[in-house]
Amino acid sequence: MASILLSMFIFALSGAISPGPVNIIATGSGAAFGFRQTLPHITGASLAYTLIVLLAGSGLLAILKAVPGIFSLMQYLGAGFLLYMAYKLATAPAQAGAADRPARPPGLLAGMLAQGLNPKAWLVALSGCSLFVGNGPKSGAYLLAFCVISCLVCFFSVAAWAAAGGLIRKYLSDTRHQVMFNRAAGLLLAATVFNIFR
Repeated sequence: MASILLSMFIFALSGAISPGPVNIIATGSGAAFGFRQTLPHITGASLAYTLIVLLAGSGLLAILKAVPGIFSLMQYLGAGFLLYMAYKLATAPAQAGAADRPARPPGLLAGMLAQGLNPKAWLVALSGCSLFVGNGPKSGAYLLAFCVISCLVCFFSVAAWAAAGGLIRKYLSDTRHQVMFNRAAGLLLAATVFNIFR
């Protein structure tokens, strides 16, 4: 069992720590608002991903294989939402001071939506469940273990990206640097969306 748990951890980490839409949003929020204020977004994304893994392991994979158009629709809806987020990020104005800053960072619901509509999250969860859960007598225990591992790994991975955003906060006190960062982050977010369809 320990080797399976380690494999689950490595798989979850490789999916969660790699650049993706939720991580880029967390980095931008960490840079604009700091790590602590980004925690609701991190929590929302982690809870949503755990739900995605639970759904994937509970038979969603079989449904998606039976009706392949559903998965394509989910991909396009998710891509549309994430491209909208990329546009908003890339065109966000520089903020000279706290008074110019948007009212609040992305919260719990925004984190849940970003993750729930993230095609990468669905692909990783479906792949992981097909690898680790299966249909055997221990499938329930494996699904529970994979959900817990996925939740923890997702939380700490997104948190690492938010912390990285917090570290570059001082650099972004210059409005020119803010505009460059916003455009780069928006382009990266859009690139992750297009990369999903390759």
